[in-house]
Amino acid sequence: MPDVVPAAARAHTEDLGAFVSASPSSYHAAAEVARRAEAAGFARLDETAAWDVAPGGRYVVVRDGSVIAFAVPPTAGATTPFTILGTHTDSTGFKLKPKPTTGRDGWVQAGVEVYGGPLLNSWLDREVELAGRLVTSDGSGRTVEHLVRTGPIARIPQLAIHLDRSANDGLTLDKQRHTQPVVGLGDVSQADVLAELAAAAGADGEGVDAADVLGYDVVLAETQPPRAFGIGEALWASPRLDNQLSTHAAIVALLAVAPEDLTGIGVVAAFDHEEIGSGSRSGAAGPFLEDVLRRVSAGLGAAEDERARAFAASLCVSSDVGHAVHPNYPERHDPANHPHAGGGPILKINANQRYATDAHGAARWQAACAAAGVPSQEFVSNNTVPCGSTTGPITATRLGIRVVDVGAAILSMHSARELTAVVDPWYLSRAMQAVLAG
Repeated sequence: MPDVVPAAARAHTEDLGAFVSASPSSYHAAAEVARRAEAAGFARLDETAAWDVAPGGRYVVVRDGSVIAFAVPPTAGATTPFTILGTHTDSTGFKLKPKPTTGRDGWVQAGVEVYGGPLLNSWLDREVELAGRLVTSDGSGRTVEHLVRTGPIARIPQLAIHLDRSANDGLTLDKQRHTQPVVGLGDVSQADVLAELAAAAGADGEGVDAADVLGYDVVLAETQPPRAFGIGEALWASPRLDNQLSTHAAIVALLAVAPEDLTGIGVVAAFDHEEIGSGSRSGAAGPFLEDVLRRVSAGLGAAEDERARAFAASLCVSSDVGHAVHPNYPERHDPANHPHAGGGPILKINANQRYATDAHGAARWQAACAAAGVPSQEFVSNNTVPCGSTTGPITATRLGIRVVDVGAAILSMHSARELTAVVDPWYLSRAMQAVLAG
C-alpha cells in the first residue's frame, strides 16, 4: 500500500515520540520544553529575579512541573494582546507514596497512590519506570532539585485466570490492594526503593545519597517507546498523548513563527496538575499564567488600564486531546458529531461550559485551520455521557481572556498507552502556527 501520510507529518510525529520519551513526568516535560526553547535562543527567566522583557525578545520560565515560553514581537507595546496556547504536562497514572518500600511473600513492591483517573487495567503487566524529581539540601539551607528516572523497574502483575475464572466477565481492581507494583525479590526489610531512585538521580544519572533526599514527587511511567503501526503505518501509539501531544504541538508552533510574524505576544503555557483539577501553584487554577502575563505587560510599560485592554483583545487556544469515535462503541458518542482519527483537529463545544468555546472563539479557530490548509471537525458529548473539562474554562474565568477549546482526536484516553493518527498531531501544530501568525 502506498504511503498516504505526508513526510512532514511523519517527521512531526517522530519528534513527538522523542518528546514523549524524554518526558516521563511533568517535571521532565517542563524541562524538555525549556530545553528546546533555550536551544532556539529563548532566554531563561528566574521568577525570583527582576525581568528585563523587551520587544523582539523570547523567554522561558519554569515553575515546578509547569512551563511558560513566550515571544514578544519587535513592535509590541503596552496594549499588545497575547495569543496563548494552553496545554498540560501531567498524565493520569500512579504516584509514589511516602515510605515507598513495601511487599510480602518474597516480593519487594513500591507503594503507589492513584493519580487522576487512569484506566487501571491498562497498567497491568507492563514494565514501567519511576520518574520525577528528588529534592536535597546543598548544605547551606537551600534545596536542590534533581530530575530522576530509573528505566524499567516495576510491573503491576495481573492475577492468572486460573485463580480468577471470572476475570473476563468483568475485571474489578481494588485501587489499594491490586495496583502495587513489584520491583524485586527478597526480604523487604533489606530493600530500599528510595535508594534505587537516589542512585538514578541527576541529568547524567550520577546519583545522590538517599540519606540526603528530603522530598520527592515521583510517578510511574510507561517505558515502551512510541511507534507508528497499522496499514501504511498511519496509526500512532504512545504513552502520555494526554496531553504531551498538545504540549509538543504548541512549542513546535511557537518555535516555527518568527517574532516579527506574530500578531500578538505568542505564549505557550503548559500546566501541571490538570488531571487532578488544576488547583495548585503550578496548575491552571493557580496564579502562574497571570503572574507571567502581568510581568510581561509591566516590562512593556503597561499601566493597569492598558493591561486590561491587552487582555480583552487576547485569545487562548486551550488544547487537550479529545475522543475520536470508537468503532466498537459508537453509541457512546453524539449521533450527529463523529470526529474521526485523521480528520484534523477537533473544536470542543459544551453547552455547560465544560469547554470554553464560544462563537467568536470558534470563528477564530476555524479561520486558522482554513489558513493552514488543515481539516477541522467538531466534538460534542452524547447527552447521556458526562463531559470532561480542560484548563480552558479555568483560564477564561481567572483572566477574562477569550478561550477556544481544541485538540487532537485519540482512542484509549487515560490508558497507559493511547492511540491517534500520525497526521493529527501535525495538523494541530500547523493550525496553532496559523493562530500565532494571525
